Amino acid sequence: MPATLTQLLARPELGLRLLTPSSVGDPDAPLAWAHSSDLPDPTPFLSPGQVLLVTEPPEDAEPYVRRLAEHGIAALGFGTEVVRDGTPASLVEACTRHGLPLFEVPYRTPFIAVVRFVADRVAADAYARSTWALRASRAISLAALRPDALGAVLSELSRQIERPVALVGSDGAVSRSYPSGGLDARARRALAEAADPLLRSGRRAAGTVGTDAGPFALQTLGAAGRLRGVLAVGSEALDAAAQQVVTGVVALAGLALEQTRAADAARARLRTAVWRALLAGDTAVAASIAEPVLGALPASPLRVAVLTGATVAAALDWLEANADGFFARDGSDLVVLGDDAAALALAMRFDLRGGLSSNAGLDALPAALEQAHAARSRASADDPVPSFDEVASAGMLALLHTPDARAVAVTALQPLVAADPTLPGVLRTWLDADGVYDVAARQLGMHRHTLRARVAEAERLLGRDLGSFPARADLYAALRAAA
Repeated sequence: MPATLTQLLARPELGLRLLTPSSVGDPDAPLAWAHSSDLPDPTPFLSPGQVLLVTEPPEDAEPYVRRLAEHGIAALGFGTEVVRDGTPASLVEACTRHGLPLFEVPYRTPFIAVVRFVADRVAADAYARSTWALRASRAISLAALRPDALGAVLSELSRQIERPVALVGSDGAVSRSYPSGGLDARARRALAEAADPLLRSGRRAAGTVGTDAGPFALQTLGAAGRLRGVLAVGSEALDAAAQQVVTGVVALAGLALEQTRAADAARARLRTAVWRALLAGDTAVAASIAEPVLGALPASPLRVAVLTGATVAAALDWLEANADGFFARDGSDLVVLGDDAAALALAMRFDLRGGLSSNAGLDALPAALEQAHAARSRASADDPVPSFDEVASAGMLALLHTPDARAVAVTALQPLVAADPTLPGVLRTWLDADGVYDVAARQLGMHRHTLRARVAEAERLLGRDLGSFPARADLYAALRAAA
């Protein structure tokens, strides 16, 4: 460990004498270095935790000592018999008031001896910490060879740095923690809440969080877009050597998690094969392939959810670790067989958009898939996973509310708008009244003959006879789509 004031004063060859009471300051705090300076204000050239050695007594001890104490100087050494005999009483009193330990350096002791003692202890401590870091890293590397490589690495890290270590999985829950029982429910909840935004970002990131078990440093594991989890390490008073060991573990933990990616990829390909067999109607074959590895296929009736978005891969990883039902990758889409609540929760978690089919059996999946695709076309930020039941209940005309339909409708109605911007509204009221002139005229507040003239004008502009049902239906659809 580095030198302390207690150790420094205990060296008989130095002959140092403490002038302030032993209760002043912290005599066991580590000393970062020792410097000598007789500047009126040496603080710009000093760092907290250092010892300052002086021979020239300050003209006014009070502000001088206050500046040193506020800067975090660990102790002040006064060399006697160089400028004056003895240490000024005003300096002793000021140091006592401001909590700055003051010791006397006799004339026979050169300042360089004090500096060398501190420097030697700092160097010895740095060497000891480097040696410890090498030994700790070697022990952790050997732990990575055990069957449960990830668990062994994290357990060994916790033992080496003597801090709690936890792993938050891609599902946002604490899946492992060391030492066993070291984190209570509140600490685990705090870690999960702090890791959640890092996982949702989909990017490599780091953060910190305070818990009942102390502060933790957080670091995501895995590649951007496919994060595998978040490593949480107790970070209270970790020095550079311990940080170096933790950095190595981040790489090892990421590697251990990536080793499962090949198995996950194989399972993903198997899921896709089962899904295609189901779509082809080979239900028995799909069930026989899925059951040994993926488990039994879901029972009918069920719903088909089709989800899409930039984070489909991350959603697949999460499902692989947490879901019991069937899901598969279908091109760029994610297909989930389940219920609307599960699909909505998945879409909200990974910012996906999709659609949900009506209830269907395994033998009717192609039709259910078409329903899910149709519902997905109606997805929005307010309704990320609409159900086909909602789409069907809105009727055929509701399908007109698409950008393509609106573009066609606006073009078809352009002659009317150019001639009279109010004409589309007149026609909409007339058609809503089933083409009955008397009823529509009363609603519009005009004479029925005037209305007939307006309709005749519209026929001329559109170049079609609005007396037939198909023509009226086509015009009504255009008016609805353009609204």
